[in-house]
Amino acid sequence: MKSKITLFCSLVLLITLSFAFTPFNPTPEYFEGKWSVLIKGTPSGDATIPMRFETKDGKTTGYFMEEGVAEEKKMSSASISGDVINTSFNITGYDVTLTLKKVDSDHAKGDLMGMFDVEGTRVTKK
Repeated sequence: MKSKITLFCSLVLLITLSFAFTPFNPTPEYFEGKWSVLIKGTPSGDATIPMRFETKDGKTTGYFMEEGVAEEKKMSSASISGDVINTSFNITGYDVTLTLKKVDSDHAKGDLMGMFDVEGTRVTKK
């Protein structure tokens, strides 16, 4: 009888630990779609960068439009952790990182390279 109780407790402990060490994969739906991202206070003044994010097979990909270029460019990386997306890409010859954190259903705030404030607004069709 004692061995059955020990076995049962061991199984409960193993199941509990398996949930504790299972990585949390947040749903990326919040960042899906098009965004207008305003970078404030750059040496060239404020700048707006159109961005788009999509997730396929659990992998998030980001795209952006560089001023004066007709087609989207793919970001080097884009990853979502909870309600934050971290991206990196090369724009006008500079490798940059950009972070956005959810504020409400259509707005996000963050920073570019930890130096410039960023505000993101979801682009909605009307």
